[in-house]
Amino acid sequence: MFFELQSRDEQTKYELLLRIVAALSRLSAESSTVPYVYYRMAENIFCRAFTAKNLSRSDISIDASKATCGIGLKTFLHKNGHCLEKVAEFNRERHLYVDSITNPDVLIQKISLLRNKRITSTCGMCSIPTDNLIYHCVTRADSVLYLHEEPMRLINTDNLTLLKSTGSNTVAFTDGIEEYCFNISKSTLFKRFNIVPIHTIPVRIFDDPFDLLEKYLSDEFQADTSNHIIDTLYLPLYSYERGTRNKIVPKKSGLNQWNAGGRERKPNEVYIPIPAEINKHKPDFFPKRDESFTLHLPNGSFKMAKVCQDNSKALMTNPNEDLGKWILRDVLNLHENELVTYDKLEQIGIDTVQLNKYEDGTYEINFRALGTFENYKQLESFV
Repeated sequence: MFFELQSRDEQTKYELLLRIVAALSRLSAESSTVPYVYYRMAENIFCRAFTAKNLSRSDISIDASKATCGIGLKTFLHKNGHCLEKVAEFNRERHLYVDSITNPDVLIQKISLLRNKRITSTCGMCSIPTDNLIYHCVTRADSVLYLHEEPMRLINTDNLTLLKSTGSNTVAFTDGIEEYCFNISKSTLFKRFNIVPIHTIPVRIFDDPFDLLEKYLSDEFQADTSNHIIDTLYLPLYSYERGTRNKIVPKKSGLNQWNAGGRERKPNEVYIPIPAEINKHKPDFFPKRDESFTLHLPNGSFKMAKVCQDNSKALMTNPNEDLGKWILRDVLNLHENELVTYDKLEQIGIDTVQLNKYEDGTYEINFRALGTFENYKQLESFV
């Protein structure tokens, strides 16, 4: 599905890196014959071996992409090979379904729609077809790792069947193909993985990995020449209704700039607002007004961008329709002349963008979960 289509050299490198990390299991795990591979490490190994784009830090439904394939990466104990594993979390969207907790048939419909909206927006964000998503799993058993792959499917909301309900705790259901379980108290959706290994990796776990590392890594490390992130900030995609704390997307500015008056507008005209408090908090984060810079998108493409308008209050691409096409059409899946509302942002679980600034003067943009900007303000102490 994915692994078997990669070159033999890439497959060999992937296996080798997994074996190395698994061999060092006792750096962090108790003495055991079952290897330990931290999920972040598994994500990094996958992307390194297969030259895939690492998306694991983004609040989207996949962890990596290569060409037009999106991959959800999972690592967990093999057990009996029929494992319920977390695939989504809806803490911030709880208010959208909390009124249905006592009606499990309605609840599973709402959760399924939320899951599908996330997957669809992820595909638009990363320019990946919805039928080209997979799960790649690394399961761990006694002295061995198993690789398993299966499609990441949209939930068929027309064929939902409630399997079990335990009141206010969990609901289990199926769409005729996949089995799911939603933990109500933790707002977490699980999916059952029925593991059919496509590849087996034998593992030898070192008794004393600390001694091994000390012997082979005591020399001075080579100078790091990689391009590092030097600063990060977050921007809200919303503002507040006058006199309240109700979040809104203004009808004639920001993501709805295309709807503003004054001149004829193009349907994809948008900008991301830069609050005055951000410019005051980090005045040197962006280049000077109207000075172009490279902005990398999660789909692997890049745009030329700049800050503009009075007081440098807007982040735009040049032309600014490029940004609107990506956000309005690909990510939010809106029709032309359809207003962006905060409700629509809530439905896919995002209301903030993260901007990373790199040493070489380029920038990177990613979407972040509901409430991220408010948490950022508190952490940075400029509430």
